[in-house]
Amino acid sequence: MQDNTPLILVVDDEPANLRVLNQILNQDYRIAFAKSGEEALRLACSQQPQLILLDIMMPDMTGFDVCQQLKANTLTQNIPVIFVTALSEEADETKGFEIGAVDYITKPVSPAIVRVRVATHLSLVNAEELRETRLQIIQRLGRASEFKDNETGMHVMRMSHFAKIIALAYGFSEQRADLLLHTAPMHDLGKIGIPDHIMLKPGKLSEEEFAIMKKHPEIGVEILGDDDSELIALAKTVALTHHEKWDGSGYPKGLKGEDIPIEGRIVALADVFDALTSKRPYKEAWSIEKTMAFLHEQKGKHFEPKLVDLFSQELDKILAIKDKYQDE
Repeated sequence: MQDNTPLILVVDDEPANLRVLNQILNQDYRIAFAKSGEEALRLACSQQPQLILLDIMMPDMTGFDVCQQLKANTLTQNIPVIFVTALSEEADETKGFEIGAVDYITKPVSPAIVRVRVATHLSLVNAEELRETRLQIIQRLGRASEFKDNETGMHVMRMSHFAKIIALAYGFSEQRADLLLHTAPMHDLGKIGIPDHIMLKPGKLSEEEFAIMKKHPEIGVEILGDDDSELIALAKTVALTHHEKWDGSGYPKGLKGEDIPIEGRIVALADVFDALTSKRPYKEAWSIEKTMAFLHEQKGKHFEPKLVDLFSQELDKILAIKDKYQDE
């Protein structure tokens, strides 16, 4: 069996139960065995299985105890645990879920049920790994674009968290706000395609230079390419629309008001606030007071009025993020 075949750790103090689960699963997966809670914790740390099938009624350390320790350890907390037990009371099942298990199979086990449950949870693990990989690539690309004019790349960290704070205040769900947090770093990805003599110019850009600079939203969309994932789709929206303005005077499309996607409107505000309050090669940092006065002056012009009001309302949280992610 290949090394990339999922490894399942089966934990039970009864050898007969281990044999049954091995017969059900060994054609499709690599199997490791533990006959005690202590051995299970040791193997989980050293072998990093993709899934753990865990008995509850064991001497010395119960399955509940094992699961709690697994979830308390950063090395093992993300490994899904399925309880396989003779305990069938609703209270036992409830406790299992409360301490972090993802599923509960009662003994005597049905081979078909075991196979389906195992396959289902392994597919969820694979989907989460794919999502995390995409997310890490997006974050790194976002930071790469910022190295053009911000040596540490902390700008993308700050403005992304600003965007989440504003989104939650606007009424986004936690999940939708997190998606914006993770895609906001891509807002200036297209800067990678802008020549350094323009990006790093210490003074005002000429009309010709600014015309080139204004191409970076569409360059960002081209870099992201075609992808059906929700993550990439929102990253493209943010990249394309974060320089649009509420009054229609922005670029590249000259969108106006609610024709601008809400995510683009939020990122525009978060981006401008951090840009103004940060030192750049072409400017000194503005004070918070001067910046907030500018944002309010731009209500109904550059920014949606409601968003500016929400930004003011959440300013303490914004400043805490600014303090946390300072440029080195």
